[in-house]
Amino acid sequence: MSDVIITVRGEHEVRVAPEEAIAHISVRTEGPERGGVVERIAQLTAPLRDDLSARKAAGGVADWSSQRVSLWASRPWSSEGTQLALVHYASVEITATFTDFAALSWWISEVSERDGVQIDGVTWQLTPDSARLTEAAVAAQAVRVAVERANAYATAIGLSTVTAREIADLGLLGRGESASPAPRMLGMAKASFAADAVASGPAVEFQPDDIVVSAAVEARFSAN
Repeated sequence: MSDVIITVRGEHEVRVAPEEAIAHISVRTEGPERGGVVERIAQLTAPLRDDLSARKAAGGVADWSSQRVSLWASRPWSSEGTQLALVHYASVEITATFTDFAALSWWISEVSERDGVQIDGVTWQLTPDSARLTEAAVAAQAVRVAVERANAYATAIGLSTVTAREIADLGLLGRGESASPAPRMLGMAKASFAADAVASGPAVEFQPDDIVVSAAVEARFSAN
């Protein structure tokens, strides 16, 4: 009897608590003169940079970065339809990766009250090492699921020996179809909040969702 070809899919998913929180903030200012706007944006961002540098040295912040100052100008229009004097604008985006979520809560509450600072959101993630290990474990379990399914199919038709022929990410087995992108294995839980929520208490309380780590594979087996 010739071998029977069995093609199956295996999936696995786990939920894990986030280990890092990336705070996204922006600092903005405007004014009638370019020089004054540049000076003002430097004054607004310097304390933030100093604070984050100190927190990184103390261990509460894993890393932080800030982009270069963005500068632009435009002439706004009045309600009567006339063009007003030139207004100069400046902005800087800052991200900080916190490992201490309690410290992040208080920091967000404090900096949100500063002039020119806007909280753009918080992104939750695993550390790179944890993400790599979790992804590998989830992928391995997805393969085991595929093996179990192939064995179940073989047993159902009275076959006992199953041998793996091909294992691939979804869409990559040669079936004459367009290959679909491999699924992302790490999902990011995001949190956002309204400005009035910041002012309502001494600190913002975060309740991040678990991060979903998933994997799916296709596998082809021969059974006899």
